[in-house]
Amino acid sequence: MRFVRSERMRSVDGLGGFAGLGAFGGSMTALGRPFSVAFAGGSLGESLLLTFAYSLLGIVVFALSFALIAKIAPFSLRKEIEEDQNVALAILIGAVILGLSIIIASAVGG
Repeated sequence: MRFVRSERMRSVDGLGGFAGLGAFGGSMTALGRPFSVAFAGGSLGESLLLTFAYSLLGIVVFALSFALIAKIAPFSLRKEIEEDQNVALAILIGAVILGLSIIIASAVGG
């Protein structure tokens, strides 16, 4: 599909017609037919609210998961990593954090 900038947008945004695209929505013409890019949630406020809510949900789930891992571990993670300088454990915990983050992002984001 070939995108063509419309004259109306060029005069409104002053940046060649593409500044209104992406996360903020906007209008374009594709092969001479106008169309608009809109938010999945409807309005900007609604989209920001949903983004904040899902972000907060992801952070809470991550914190609970990490607290559970720290509780289940038969030793103090802080003592092992900070005082004993256990690099292998630090790398393992870093991998667990990345894995949890990817899983939670996939679950929340759909």
